[in-house]
Amino acid sequence: MYVRKTQKTVKGKTYTNHLLVKSVATAKGPRQRTVCSLGDLSPRPASEWLKLAHKVEQALVGQGDLLEVPDGEVEGIVAKVRAREAAHEPAADERTATKGDEDLVAIHTDRVDKEDERAAGPVHVGWEFWKRLGVDGILCEAGLDAKTRLLTLAMVMNRLIAPAAEYAMPDWIRSTALGDLVGEDFSALGNQALYRNMDRLHDKRGGIEAALVARERDLFDLDTTVYLYDLTSTYFEGDVPLNRKAKRGYSRDKRPDLPRRAGGTAGCKQLVVGLVVNREGFPLAHEVFDGNARDSTTVGRMLDILTARVAVTPGATVVVDRGMATKKNREEIRARGLHYIVALRQSERDRHLREFETSEGFEPVHREVSPNNPYQKKPRVEVKTACGNGETTLVLCRSEGRGAKDRAIREKHEARLLADVAKLQAAVANGRLRSVAKIH
Repeated sequence: MYVRKTQKTVKGKTYTNHLLVKSVATAKGPRQRTVCSLGDLSPRPASEWLKLAHKVEQALVGQGDLLEVPDGEVEGIVAKVRAREAAHEPAADERTATKGDEDLVAIHTDRVDKEDERAAGPVHVGWEFWKRLGVDGILCEAGLDAKTRLLTLAMVMNRLIAPAAEYAMPDWIRSTALGDLVGEDFSALGNQALYRNMDRLHDKRGGIEAALVARERDLFDLDTTVYLYDLTSTYFEGDVPLNRKAKRGYSRDKRPDLPRRAGGTAGCKQLVVGLVVNREGFPLAHEVFDGNARDSTTVGRMLDILTARVAVTPGATVVVDRGMATKKNREEIRARGLHYIVALRQSERDRHLREFETSEGFEPVHREVSPNNPYQKKPRVEVKTACGNGETTLVLCRSEGRGAKDRAIREKHEARLLADVAKLQAAVANGRLRSVAKIH
């Protein structure tokens, strides 16, 4: 919206009036329509006219500033516009139609029906990045045909925008404008086609992954000096007899509803998935391991995969958690010409408990606040070097976040212990438990 100044002379006297005007699109191009009359604004500078127009426009669409004091003038203008709209009263310059306005048609938007509407924005963004990454060319070089590449695009868009299982994907794909963007009819698409497509991609995953990593590195100038490696697991509800890697093992889901088997393993068969990412969190390589694979046994295999798919930078640093920080793994990482940062196991940490009891030697770690969230509170972290033998350096870390976590774990165990003791005490008091050996 903007303000237009008009003047009219009657009986030798000139009258000034200012109109609040908005642009509307027509078949013959943009036209101007008067929203309402503002009277004579001449006493105030012209720069204030535009500010008034913006305030009225924001108020009409409900985007007022919460921190701004209510403006009586703006509220009066908005009330005037609302009243005219309710009465369907034409604006001042609409009472006398100008040339070229005869093609305008009034539409009651509340009476307009719609059908087969599809979301276009998210898939359009995803499609543009798909092209920018050159994924179609990568899949073509991997030997995949046009149909496989098209289904892969649809599945990637789903993972990017609204992740769902393959059986739910067809309906989601049809609810978007992806078919219009790529010129494909997905009306007959079923979930079985997507399941088979996953099988075709599986055998080509190594080359596809390596090509994507190289492309992302060029596009985003990614750091190649840090590799972070960790594991997760996913379980099956059925017996999956044809999947040789599906086995019972340690469940990272910690679901209380899963039946337990002898030895403490989860009742459902599972797979272990390893993933390596760089400093910025971009995936570099992944692998699926047997469901009963121990964390420490996967490091060597993952380093082989990373070396085969990515040009590993000599002297880069590998970061793993304490479950993989065995002496054998540390030696293997060094043997490959890489450095490491690992969390020591509890038995090794206990040797340095005394050094945590004093603040002497600890220095705070200064971390930059994210520009996207300047109010984010960073937990205080302090470190000090305990010892070093030339090849390895031991750094002691004290963190407010870690301290709060350890405290919560201890309090949870304490609450459970006290609850069990109370039950035992009640059983002894009412005579249901008398044997001293059983009580102990």
